[in-house]
Amino acid sequence: MTYKEVLQAAQGQMGPCRACPVCNGRACGGTIPGPGAKGSGTVAVRNFDAWRNVRLNMDTIHENFEPDTSLTLFGRSFKYPFFAGPVGAMTLHYGDKYNDLDYNNILVPACAAAGIAAFTGDGTNHKVMEGAAAAITACGGAGIPTVKPWDNATVARKIALARSSGCFAMAMDIDAAGLPFLQHLDPPAGSKTVEQLKEIALAAGVPFILKGIMTVKGAEKAIEAGAAGIVVSNHGGRVLDDCPATQEVLADIVAAVDGRAKILVDGGIRTGSDVFKALALGAPYVKAVCMSRSFMIPAFLGCNIEGALHPERRERVHGAWSALPKTVLDIGDTPETIFAGYHALKERLGADEMAHIPYGAIAMWTMCDRLGAGLQHHMAGARKFGVEHIDRTDICAANRETAQETGIPFITEQDDELARRIVLG
Repeated sequence: MTYKEVLQAAQGQMGPCRACPVCNGRACGGTIPGPGAKGSGTVAVRNFDAWRNVRLNMDTIHENFEPDTSLTLFGRSFKYPFFAGPVGAMTLHYGDKYNDLDYNNILVPACAAAGIAAFTGDGTNHKVMEGAAAAITACGGAGIPTVKPWDNATVARKIALARSSGCFAMAMDIDAAGLPFLQHLDPPAGSKTVEQLKEIALAAGVPFILKGIMTVKGAEKAIEAGAAGIVVSNHGGRVLDDCPATQEVLADIVAAVDGRAKILVDGGIRTGSDVFKALALGAPYVKAVCMSRSFMIPAFLGCNIEGALHPERRERVHGAWSALPKTVLDIGDTPETIFAGYHALKERLGADEMAHIPYGAIAMWTMCDRLGAGLQHHMAGARKFGVEHIDRTDICAANRETAQETGIPFITEQDDELARRIVLG
């Protein structure tokens, strides 16, 4: 299945999310509960649009090579510089197909098999973190449990549980304190001071990442609190209406941090091209990006396909189809013919283990492979042998406003100095 076909088949299967052909935040703006941004709903739109204002410089006259997309983060190696972002309250925002435990049980092993890591979501139900920790343990610690800023006693319990997973890093989406649907809950969520975050970072016992950093001041506080990494993120516009897009603030934060912490970024990143742009704009300190909804869509579709092909599993996997629709049948009627990545994953895992992999996980793995191929394509087009070589010379600004915000040259001015030297000798 192509990604376009995946989107078509997923429509109507994700609660309020419409699985739009282009996930740009326009159709779901202001939809909370649901997938949209808060208030006017425009922040998610700007997140997406901002990356369209960055252009790629092409250099295709070079030797033939296969770009290396791998990276090392906190001592652990990964195949691709993109991770699955944390998603929580699944039934509240995306319908009743998956609860948080079900989703994590598909997400974590799918990401581990693809050679990346998943940030797992958190919830008021203590079993959500228990399930996430168990899934990460089963995958050899290849996950990042993400704790919300609950009251101190609850955070301490969840940090201890997360540590038991053997995870290589731990995170807190500190901006979740501003999520409207987390207000007045038990346990309560709220803001944390630098001193409180210092205690949490120390208790984590592994590199601690603070997600939800949108200003230089916020980055400085995160570093003061002992964070080993930050995620430049506005929570998809779900916390504070009218805040900037992540692309608009990334360059200033990267310059201020200056290598004192690892940096990741999310917000409107959908394709291999977007991944390349984010790494280039944040070079040399942005190590990876996070993507959330992009992983959810194949998961929802996969469970429907599994339920249709195996009626005895339909209730367990929350499948909604009694039979495959024509959009899927036109591609195939077996998992081997439907999922483009099926054979590669089977070769990697073996036939016995493959028989137990949920189809949602197979669909996720296939999407990771697609994203990785897209990133490789753009690396080859810019003569970048490895992701560590991607830098700001690989991009330019489509308009002067973007040039001013990011410090990258305007598209028609980037070679001015070279042209002057040629003309003037």
